[in-house]
Amino acid sequence: MFKHLLVPTDGSPLSAKAVQAAVGFAKEAGARITTVSVAEPFPYSALSESAFLPDQTRYEKQMQDQARRHVDEVAEAARDAGVPCDTRVALSFSPYEEIVRLADELGCDAIFMASHGRKGVNRLFVGSETQKVLAHSTLPVMVFR
Repeated sequence: MFKHLLVPTDGSPLSAKAVQAAVGFAKEAGARITTVSVAEPFPYSALSESAFLPDQTRYEKQMQDQARRHVDEVAEAARDAGVPCDTRVALSFSPYEEIVRLADELGCDAIFMASHGRKGVNRLFVGSETQKVLAHSTLPVMVFR
């Protein structure tokens, strides 16, 4: 039933918990994994030619390099368990949209991801990418806390 799992990661310890569960599940089910880390693009744009801003290209490369390290860690865990794993790095202001889009595009059967456990008013204002994935995906989503 579950042959292809999408595993978003941000490299956090909680995300590692979701990775560990996904790898174990995939091994038992004979499934494969695609892991994705979504890097955030440079958050500002110059309002005038004289405005000083850090180098956008350098910032985005650093974010993508960091995302690459996160997916490489997942690929290593999968390889150690004998689970096939593909890696993806995306650049987006909206990680949840990228996760949902990729799961649909790849024909995944489920998503395994972490929740960072924001509570109360903070969750309402800050928002939760996991909450948004739950709201916008038609796939089963396993959430780890």
